[in-house]
Amino acid sequence: MLRLEDLYAKMAYFSEKASPADHHAGLNVMFEIMEVASRADLKSDLLQELERQKRQLAALRDNPEISEKALDEVLGEIENASEVLFGLSGKIGQHLRENEWLMGIKQRAGIPGGTCEFDLPSYHFWLNQDAKLRRNYIDAWLAPMMPIYTALKIILKLLRENGKTHRFTALQGSFQQMQGGRVAQLLRITLDNMLPCIPEVSANKYVLNIRFVAASFAAKSALYEQDVAFSLTFCSL
Repeated sequence: MLRLEDLYAKMAYFSEKASPADHHAGLNVMFEIMEVASRADLKSDLLQELERQKRQLAALRDNPEISEKALDEVLGEIENASEVLFGLSGKIGQHLRENEWLMGIKQRAGIPGGTCEFDLPSYHFWLNQDAKLRRNYIDAWLAPMMPIYTALKIILKLLRENGKTHRFTALQGSFQQMQGGRVAQLLRITLDNMLPCIPEVSANKYVLNIRFVAASFAAKSALYEQDVAFSLTFCSL
């Protein structure tokens, strides 16, 4: 879900632009979405999780601390997303695979420099059409895959919002915590973006380890040997 979320965000960025280079980048991202979303279990997993969230939220109906209006809005979003997703037939992205023109571009895109104008003159012609026309094509190609994004966006939003945040300090760049039976589907680490270090996480059901390494773009990574203050959120559905 996180990979797809990242890809859809990139797709939205490139498709809103107007230059041929941006729309070329957008098509490459669309091909990545097609590959990642083609997993046979993705649709069923999303539907099951949406249904589970709907049941859990519906149980809050009579809670005086819960806004009925806000609850109804969320339940409505889940219901609509489930219906549209359930209505999808066939393999996700199959309409793209059946488009020989697009598959020709995808095949050439896997070759370094393979989409030059002399390799794909029809693609070069398309890239030099009006930006609005290209955007209409991109929107039409992407539309059948948008229900996947709508569903995972709801699930990730609920997951991120259902978490407890704690403040910690990694002494000399290292942090370890025993899990004690705690279960989380997602960990979120937040630190000052001016700190020149990057968190590396490893975990199992017994212990969580976070190692902050010095940000280096040339040398081999090494431990950031200073204390690092950070916040850690355990997110669980």
